[in-house]
Amino acid sequence: MRAYSVLAVFHSIGMDRTFKLPPRLAAIAALVPDGARLADVGTDHALLPIRLLLDGKIQSAIASDIRPGPLSHAKENACAAGVPNLSCVLCDGLTGVSPDSVDTVVIAGMGGENIAGILRAAPWACSGALLLLQPMSRPEELRAALPSLGLLIRAERLVRDGGRLYSILAVSSGVPDALSPGEMYCGKYSLVSGDPLFSEMLAEQEKRLQTAIRGLERSGRESGSERLYMLRLASEDIMKMRRISHGDGS
Repeated sequence: MRAYSVLAVFHSIGMDRTFKLPPRLAAIAALVPDGARLADVGTDHALLPIRLLLDGKIQSAIASDIRPGPLSHAKENACAAGVPNLSCVLCDGLTGVSPDSVDTVVIAGMGGENIAGILRAAPWACSGALLLLQPMSRPEELRAALPSLGLLIRAERLVRDGGRLYSILAVSSGVPDALSPGEMYCGKYSLVSGDPLFSEMLAEQEKRLQTAIRGLERSGRESGSERLYMLRLASEDIMKMRRISHGDGS
């Protein structure tokens, strides 16, 4: 599910083909190569592919969703916008998408663990496509899964939309880089440290980690000891990154 009000953005596409994408989707759109053959997984109302087709930035687009309702809205929106070449496919993840029909895949608006599961079920996408991934939650689970999928992070972007901070990863096949515990949560330091939103991401994830650490400490469960250890490592790493970004360490 997209994290904004579709009605507020797209209340009457048939009357206004100049609609603007919200910041999160605009940031993803900026990473889509010119002339791409796009698949937008979990498309919801298909705002992203419709905008890209209207702008003539991409050759073709497939909008897929697991739910009939949103996909029906996507078809209606495409028709109203005068975009007949948007193919709408009802399927789970990429199961209904032909590998030879796309070269760029967007998976946005769902949890990091769900995105990883979709990629595991579509090895063809991991070997030959540009993947633009935007986790709504648990980005660390997505980043942790990338090495086993043979995927390398090529670029990362941070964007604030609707009061929330999001990471966008551009990945493709390659020898994966090793990420530190803190980078699993906040992004690859060399790619995002210069972003003006990076300090906010560090603070946000540090707060999240501290909440999880306190919860495990209070529970006292021995079964959570390994997770507690990893959370502490990530927290310490993030604090180090914060010191470096503020010029207080090396």
